[in-house]
Order: sequence, then C-alpha cells, then structure tokens
Amino acid sequence: MSVLRQKIVDEARSWLGTPYVHQASVKGAGTDCLGLLRGVWRAQLGQEPEVVPTYSMDWSEPQGDERMWAAAHRHLVEKRPDQPEPGDVLLFRMRQGRVAKHVGIVSETGDVPRFVHAYSGYGVVENALSEPWRRRVVACFEFPLEDM
Repeated sequence: MSVLRQKIVDEARSWLGTPYVHQASVKGAGTDCLGLLRGVWRAQLGQEPEVVPTYSMDWSEPQGDERMWAAAHRHLVEKRPDQPEPGDVLLFRMRQGRVAKHVGIVSETGDVPRFVHAYSGYGVVENALSEPWRRRVVACFEFPLEDM
C-alpha cells in the first residue's frame, strides 16, 4: 500500500468510536458518514472543496437525485468498484431502487476486506466488507492522490 493510501486509512481509523451525529464532522465529538469523509479530506488535502448544504436524513430520496454520487464525481476519481484498494471511498445504495447515500473508506483488502464508516446507532466503526455490504456498493472512488 502506498504511503498516501496508508495515511487515508490511518486517518479514517483515528475517527473510530466517534459518535454518530447527523450532519456533523468533528472527530471524537460526532459525525455521519459524509462527515467522516469530509474529515479525512480535511486532514489529508486541506480545505473541503465545496460547502455541504444542510441535508435531512432522507435527503435526495423524494427527488431520486443522486447528489452524493454527483459530488463524488466532482471531487474524487472514479474507478472500478470490484477491486477496491485501501483508502478508496465506497458508495453504497442501502435499499434497492433508492439513491446511493452512504459512504465508507476501505481499510483492508485481501481475504478479509474491511471498511471504516459512520453508521447510525453505532458511530464510526470498522466492519468486514461482507457480502451484504458488497452487494450494496454501487461505485468506488479514490481521493485525488496527486494532490496529496
């Protein structure tokens, strides 16, 4: 694994145990999945590339608008989702037919792939990228590593 990818994984893991707080992005105090991604971005790349508007728990659902996917396209580099590497960002569709609105950061690959994410009711955790999670992955992105 490259040094830059390791820095991303280490930063994501440093958020473990942070409580889940909708719309927050403060390590140790509270975050949601997007806030975790934003915090890792700030730690590794500096200022966030755009202001995140206020969003509800069901954001994008009524309109069917893939806002998170569109934002990922604007700021991350898309790659094939079937071969993620440590430090990659996974985009999940939590329910079939709904918009993709959950993200996590790959922490390990190989025999037991894992990812770090902020999950309602659990906070920031590191989970196995098990089959139930893998089948929800709809896209994979990498941070713009050349900017790091």
